[in-house]
Amino acid sequence: MAKFEQGQVLEGKVTGIQPYGAFVALDEEVQGLVHISEVTHGFVKDINEHLNVGDKVNVKILNIDEEKGKYSLSIRATQEAPKQEKQPQRKPQQQKQQAAAQQEEGTPAGFNTLKDKLDEWINQSKERENTFRK
Repeated sequence: MAKFEQGQVLEGKVTGIQPYGAFVALDEEVQGLVHISEVTHGFVKDINEHLNVGDKVNVKILNIDEEKGKYSLSIRATQEAPKQEKQPQRKPQQQKQQAAAQQEEGTPAGFNTLKDKLDEWINQSKERENTFRK
């Protein structure tokens, strides 16, 4: 019967650090890998800025490959995700005013479709042909 189960959260000790992740001992016999992407929320350029050998860390077991004896671990899964700052949303009235201003200036309020541009490209192509023929 297995000592550890997928989804289990427990404390481990960092035993080694590589550019791609950190090895964490779960007990005297079992250790797993915390991939660099699972160290913390956000981008980690240098894992050494976040972990040191000997650190005690809480990890969650993401996956167990019993045949190979490999444990995939995550530190960030044990941490609360940082709250996203909300972008101020435009009010519908502001959007309407902006669209109206663009139309008054003669620019369309959206993207041109390929169909709209096709006639323009054909005319440009014909003008180039006529230039080369002269």
